[in-house]
Amino acid sequence: MAGFHHVEVWVANFAEARAEWGWLLHELGFARDSEWSEGESWAADGTYLTLTTSPNLAGTTHNRRQPGVNHLAFKAGAPDRVDDIIAQAAQHGWRPLYQDRYPYAGGPDHYAGWLENSAGFKAEVVADEQ
Repeated sequence: MAGFHHVEVWVANFAEARAEWGWLLHELGFARDSEWSEGESWAADGTYLTLTTSPNLAGTTHNRRQPGVNHLAFKAGAPDRVDDIIAQAAQHGWRPLYQDRYPYAGGPDHYAGWLENSAGFKAEVVADEQ
């Protein structure tokens, strides 16, 4: 069976990440599954995303333009749900990207919004219904 089991995102500031990612993941239908002093996991549809800090971090900032993961893309449901999330994002530490081309920055058949949080992580919120 293909698919991700989980994704682990290392963060430098867990409290900040918890607020920003926690809001976004909740809006996307994830539920906090477990938590500990340095992290937490959010589950949905048989997979989960972990946010955690580690003493093994090599730095304190994320640069999505370096080799590695550029962004995570999430299914959001109907286009109006994407619109709601993008409209609320700035109040929760996320900055909308590509607003001059929203919601079709990914092409005429791809309804989505892109966000960047205070640590430089980018998330794509995709309408999986049209």
